[in-house]
Amino acid sequence: MRAIVQRVQRAAVRVDEEVVGEIGAGLLVYLAVAGDDGDEDAAYLADKIRHLRIFPDESGRTNLDVQQVGGAVLVVSAFTVLADARHGRRPSFGAAAAPKAGVRGYEAVVGALRKGVPVQTGRYGASMAVESVNAGPITILLDSRRQF
Repeated sequence: MRAIVQRVQRAAVRVDEEVVGEIGAGLLVYLAVAGDDGDEDAAYLADKIRHLRIFPDESGRTNLDVQQVGGAVLVVSAFTVLADARHGRRPSFGAAAAPKAGVRGYEAVVGALRKGVPVQTGRYGASMAVESVNAGPITILLDSRRQF
């Protein structure tokens, strides 16, 4: 699994002009599930997201996680995070999970995150419009296989 995690002042996701998920301060997560991802990948990524110390403490140092600051998480499915654009100009999405496996992995991460923080979501597989106001900006790339 891969995720792009952004610290935000606020974020929202719409499907057909309807707001389906919205948060104030917290994390916007674009999540991609690979075809060979399992429960360990979901657990690792959820734990990493929840405990990322990217919020300022009273001294202004990035020492606090989303739970410690009372923030929320908005998780948006985005298979394109697994795009391979190393060859040619058209990205390949062959590493992304098939829809049934993808939704299982997505729901596993969301479920694990909900055990510690408020979570909102987009709609898996839908065409979504995402709005966000980045804070910092801070953007972190995560990979459950620790490839980077």
